[in-house]
Amino acid sequence: MYLISYLSSQGPRAAAVRDKQCFDLHRADPSLPASINQLLGLGPEGLRRAETALAHAAPLAPDEFRPAPPVPRPEKILCVGLNYADHAFESGMAPPSEPVLFCKLPSTVIGDWQPIVLPRVSQEVDYEAELVVVIGRGGRHIPREKALRHVAGYCCGNDVSARDWQLHKPGGQWLLGKTFDSFAPIGPAIVTADEVPDPHNLKILLRLNGQVMQKSCTDQLIFPVDYLVSYISDVCTLAPGDLIFTGTPPGVGFARRPPVFLKPGDVVEVEIEKLGVLRNPVAAESDS
Repeated sequence: MYLISYLSSQGPRAAAVRDKQCFDLHRADPSLPASINQLLGLGPEGLRRAETALAHAAPLAPDEFRPAPPVPRPEKILCVGLNYADHAFESGMAPPSEPVLFCKLPSTVIGDWQPIVLPRVSQEVDYEAELVVVIGRGGRHIPREKALRHVAGYCCGNDVSARDWQLHKPGGQWLLGKTFDSFAPIGPAIVTADEVPDPHNLKILLRLNGQVMQKSCTDQLIFPVDYLVSYISDVCTLAPGDLIFTGTPPGVGFARRPPVFLKPGDVVEVEIEKLGVLRNPVAAESDS
């Protein structure tokens, strides 16, 4: 099932996509929660009920649909750095022996076709294609062997990064460099875990204005999804709708010679096998 959110007059609501049409799941079955986070929190049983509701739902009229990010306001956005060995080497670092983690703020999240906004205070904004894990049922101290049961689904993501802030500010400002508004595009939909039997064998690539800049496979992840979910849950309680950006393959802009940074008018596409294509135009920050 392909899950999204849309903006209704009552706020963001959970919906599903089928045959290029959108269906409000709460409207189809009022016993289902209206929000995507609450729906994901019901776990596999809730998703089965949503699948049943979808089979009998009426599509939204075009004038009812205003797109939103699949998870409009996640409680947590947890990101893994240097999780592909060849990306670690191109960054001048050794592959880590444990996951390297940082966060983005919820205000970074945008959806498919929404613009990545280049901050006036940064001149080195970079792209990073990533597989994103969407948590369903939350939990703390989740055993690795049970970790995938807590994954509701997956989507494409772009860990947009202001390298001049991340790498060149005093002390290294990873949080600030990663968390400007619009720096976490996700989408185009959450593909539920039953549609992705092996998240560790998905082709992943990024195109910038049609040119392939990154190309790899998730079988190159140093720390796989189940390990990451378990590891992170030992630190903090995972909640429904939390996002885990699992790391980027080689080919990022700052490691190229000469470097390649995003500019107004660019279009960035992240494509992951089974998950679709996430497209975002790039725009300059307005003066207002």
